[in-house]
Amino acid sequence: MSKSIEYYLSKGFSHAAAVYFSNGRKRMVAVEPNRDFTLTLTFEGGEKRNYDVKPLLEPGTVFESLLDWDNFRRVYLDDCNDVCWDIDPNVDSNVVWNNKVDLCSDSCYIDSVPVGGATNV
Repeated sequence: MSKSIEYYLSKGFSHAAAVYFSNGRKRMVAVEPNRDFTLTLTFEGGEKRNYDVKPLLEPGTVFESLLDWDNFRRVYLDDCNDVCWDIDPNVDSNVVWNNKVDLCSDSCYIDSVPVGGATNV
């Protein structure tokens, strides 16, 4: 049974996160890179959302290599349905765990906007 928005707020969640979790977590089923360094995310039921990755693409961070389009476009969903990139595409991230940069599907949903622009969280 889902807990209420008030429950999550009492635990220190942001309002957007409280609404998200009280409505039940969403399972991401597809990710597509866009040339403007955003991602089009598809969730079960066909809901599409846009996630802007640009704020994460800072020099000196784990996301720095994704400033290169050829690296950014290698995005995929891992076995947990999280957004991922392999730092070195020649290394199996299932064997070498620190070769992967990932984004949690929950935060992707919370921090994205529906395709079309209006927010519903």
